[in-house]
Amino acid sequence: MQKPNMAVTGDETDEETDLAPSHMAATTGDMPTYQIRAPTTALPQGVVMAASPGSLHSPQQLAEEATRKRELRLMKNREAAKECRRRKKEYVKCLESRVAVLEVQNKKLIEELETLKDICSPKTD
Repeated sequence: MQKPNMAVTGDETDEETDLAPSHMAATTGDMPTYQIRAPTTALPQGVVMAASPGSLHSPQQLAEEATRKRELRLMKNREAAKECRRRKKEYVKCLESRVAVLEVQNKKLIEELETLKDICSPKTD
C-alpha cells in the first residue's frame, strides 16, 4: 500500500485543508493516494470555520432554535391530542349505539321470556 503524498507548506498549519484524490490511481490500478490542498479562500487569523453547518451559534440563535423546536413540539402535541379526542368521541358514540341496540334486544328477549312463561306455566284458574 502506498503512503499518501503530502505537500504541506509552513503557512497551512492552522488553516483547514482538504484531501484530494490523486489521479495516479486511475492509471496504475492501485489504491488512490491523497494530497493535501490548501483551502481556496484564506481566512483571517483567528477565524475558525465550523465543521458542520449550525454547530456554532450565538446564545440568541440557540434560544430562537429552542423556542422554534418547543413551538413545533407543542403544535404536534396539540394535533395529536385533537386526533386522540376525535377517536375517543367516535369510540364512545360506537359504544352508545351498541348499548342502544343491546337494550332493545334485551327488552325483546324479556318480552319473549314472559310470553314463553305464560305459555308453559300451568294455569291455575
